Amino acid sequence: MTTSWQAYKVDEKNPGSDVAGETAAVMASASIVFRKTNPHYSHLLLHHAQQLFELGDKYRGKYDESVRVVKGYYPSVSGFKDELLWAALWLYKATDNEAYLSYALDKANEFGGITWSMNEFSWDVKFAGLQIIASMLLVEEKHRKLAFELVLKQYRSKAEYYLCACLNKSNESNVKRTPGGLLYVRQWNNMQYVSNAAFLLTIYSDHLQTLNRRLICDRGELGSEEVRVFAKSQVDYILGENPKATSYLVGYGSRYPQRMHHRGGSIESYGENKGFIRCTQGYDNWFHRKGPNPNVIVGALIGGPNEKDEFSDDRKNFMQTEAYTYNTASLVGVLAKLHGLEDDGVFNSPLTASR
Repeated sequence: MTTSWQAYKVDEKNPGSDVAGETAAVMASASIVFRKTNPHYSHLLLHHAQQLFELGDKYRGKYDESVRVVKGYYPSVSGFKDELLWAALWLYKATDNEAYLSYALDKANEFGGITWSMNEFSWDVKFAGLQIIASMLLVEEKHRKLAFELVLKQYRSKAEYYLCACLNKSNESNVKRTPGGLLYVRQWNNMQYVSNAAFLLTIYSDHLQTLNRRLICDRGELGSEEVRVFAKSQVDYILGENPKATSYLVGYGSRYPQRMHHRGGSIESYGENKGFIRCTQGYDNWFHRKGPNPNVIVGALIGGPNEKDEFSDDRKNFMQTEAYTYNTASLVGVLAKLHGLEDDGVFNSPLTASR
């Protein structure tokens, strides 16, 4: 990729609380992952996470107001308040510093954490995720003091609203489903909502199992196993158990999309063509070709079918064939869980199909 790239930044004069908060959350969570295997790196991540959170909180504003060029691509529809709450909770998990928990509790109402009832979790809208993190803190004895418990239970109410909506057990706003059973939120890259929902449902299923508790919804109760089975059904659909009998995870199974909307997939590799390829050349010479992509982007989860389970394998159909890292990221977590259950003999699924 030889195209010139313009770099932008957020700072005191050009605030971007959403992108600062999201990056702080990423670094704080990663610091937990690397705490034992690479303590120095873990400490470095946490240090910068705290700096970024302080920057985002002190100089508040949406990043697409400071870096206006992104408005046409990735505008922050939900604003920055969800990302600040998201960051505070991850920093609390990484540091056990009660100041971060107090931030998430004190600002729960003002920032929408306990007022927004959600039926999606996405790269932009973090409310459902942070509501689930907050609600799970109720397990620990130290969070049952009155000052904490009241707000955490309100977080839990909103978290379970999201889960019940995904499970079609709400009286108010259930997530739609395709005839084949896939959760359907909107036409552009619907799979992000599917993989994210499957991930959060799986996490909460474990939580319910630990507590020996059932999920209570408007239209009935569900046990941890029922929640997990539904999450698995979404993964099974992704991997090929659907009306098209197509895997939407590129490179997986015997049948998967051949013309995903991806520059690296659709242009010949350097090994095959060592000539200089300008940006427009990629579009002019390869984008409109009818044949399969020369390179298989293994593990890419594309946008997926429409509300009728219909899918067109065409590079120009970017709403369905474009791939996103935030689709695959949450799917990996669910696959890891299902793989463990499969090894324990709990589930049989398409995961075994192409080992």
